[in-house]
Amino acid sequence: MDVWHWTSLVVLLCYSGLRAIPDAYYQAAKIDGASRFAVFRYVQLPKLAGVLTIAVLLRFMDSFMIYAEPFVLTGGGPGSSTTFLSQYLATMAIGQFDIGRAAAFSLIYFLIILALSWVFYTVITRSQNR
Repeated sequence: MDVWHWTSLVVLLCYSGLRAIPDAYYQAAKIDGASRFAVFRYVQLPKLAGVLTIAVLLRFMDSFMIYAEPFVLTGGGPGSSTTFLSQYLATMAIGQFDIGRAAAFSLIYFLIILALSWVFYTVITRSQNR
């Protein structure tokens, strides 16, 4: 459900990235006799690398903050099998009124997401620069 929720954003980012590629690249590929796959592989994909990096990074960060979908679909159950950390933090802060502990957990959660996103971004940008 979360994938369907955010697919339109990724499609819109990819479409805007494709529209930003100048026509001169397509004309040069046509003159060279490139196939449709070659145009995709050697023109579109390298030009979309930055846009795709941002899209994947946004989805990666957003996947950690999932709350509404599992709460509405299953309520965290059966038992606690589909309870995410964001749901647990909300229950701790609102349900148990343990705001200090919930704030500390959420800060640690934020730092983990920040560190993972930084590592992810660094790996992707280094692989693109090779």
